[in-house]
Amino acid sequence: MNRRELLAVAGALGFAPGLALAGEDPSATIARDAWLFALPWIEMATTRGRVLKRGARTNRIYHRRDLSDHQDRSVTTPNNDTLYSLAWIDLTQGPVTLTIPPSGKRYVSAAILNMFTDNDVVLGTRVNGGEGGVFTIVGPGQSLEGDRVVRVLTPHAWVLVRTLVDGPADMAAARAVQSGFKVSGSKAAKPPAYLERDAEPDAYFATARALLAADPPRAVDAAFVQRAAGLLTEGPFDAAAMAAGVAQAKAIARLASGRVAFINGWSYPKPNLGFHGVDYGYRAIVALQGLGALPVAEAMYMKAAGDNDTGLYDGDGLYRLTLPAQLPLDGFWSLSMYEATPDGQYFFTDNPIDRYAIGDRTPGLKRQADGTLDLWISRTDPGGDRSANWLPAPKSGPFSMTLRTYLPRAELLSGQFRFAPIVKV
Repeated sequence: MNRRELLAVAGALGFAPGLALAGEDPSATIARDAWLFALPWIEMATTRGRVLKRGARTNRIYHRRDLSDHQDRSVTTPNNDTLYSLAWIDLTQGPVTLTIPPSGKRYVSAAILNMFTDNDVVLGTRVNGGEGGVFTIVGPGQSLEGDRVVRVLTPHAWVLVRTLVDGPADMAAARAVQSGFKVSGSKAAKPPAYLERDAEPDAYFATARALLAADPPRAVDAAFVQRAAGLLTEGPFDAAAMAAGVAQAKAIARLASGRVAFINGWSYPKPNLGFHGVDYGYRAIVALQGLGALPVAEAMYMKAAGDNDTGLYDGDGLYRLTLPAQLPLDGFWSLSMYEATPDGQYFFTDNPIDRYAIGDRTPGLKRQADGTLDLWISRTDPGGDRSANWLPAPKSGPFSMTLRTYLPRAELLSGQFRFAPIVKV
């Protein structure tokens, strides 16, 4: 990576407003930052459009009755641990009701994300135990109050529900709990179609203006929005500077996945994951690579360093991850395999045993005498006793791995506990 690229990536991940490349028009820097600032709205609208196009309706819940597999390409970096249910809600006509069923000891969560991708609230096992309940979701300016009232910062939002499946034999019971999640609200108009992130710069910013008008940013964002007013509200802007800035922003989006700090072979999430504040660069990269990520108190996502600390693997050999007998968490864990796309997103990969992740609920795992667990990663079956603990990699091309830990304990949250690296055997 050359100096220009390095500076651009550093500027985005730290999001230092005004950080410009040597000799660059400051207007290009504004365009770069504005493209990244608006990206969460763009990605949310894109995901909403894909779901509604498949027949889902606003203010109604849509249950996915099977675990995600290699054919699912609507949301980047899905998990293979939980059944997803989702609802795109419109609060402009009044509150929406969310019913959470009793779930006992089964992990469930219902995250409610605003349109700039912050988790305004996460209900479920961690917060409410297994009791469930009926909650009223209200939007900006709606005055309803109460113990079961939850507030969203934008008039439109995404309810993303996860219901744990405790192995293949548990599927029917998991679906029964999943069916208890319900969303009801006033009939709402179908949202208009919006352009996606690959739109030409002027069209991208026209789309961004429409989205920010429908779901305004917070008061704390006003200074940045004013700085980028020519793009994010309305006004003249130099076309050449806009094109140059957008080109930089897209390069950042491509390159940022491998430009993170790895600690002993893993990148650990920032404490503000899911509640990004004014960390616009981090928010943009999460929207692109992990849309819908939960806050760290709910789940921690660790990305493996890959070959040469790039976040990607491309080798044809055998890799091993050794895990201790006990992990510091109160929920569950899994290691997911993803094929990497050219535009920086990650999806499950087709494989001969239909295994997209391996974790504490995978049947037949073989542990060492001391309880430790060796997981084997390769493009082909490693054979023998290793086959039971095999996580298949793509037949070809780069791949990435994410380790998920749900309901992490204090030692994992604080960094006192660290995972061993994945090593090439």
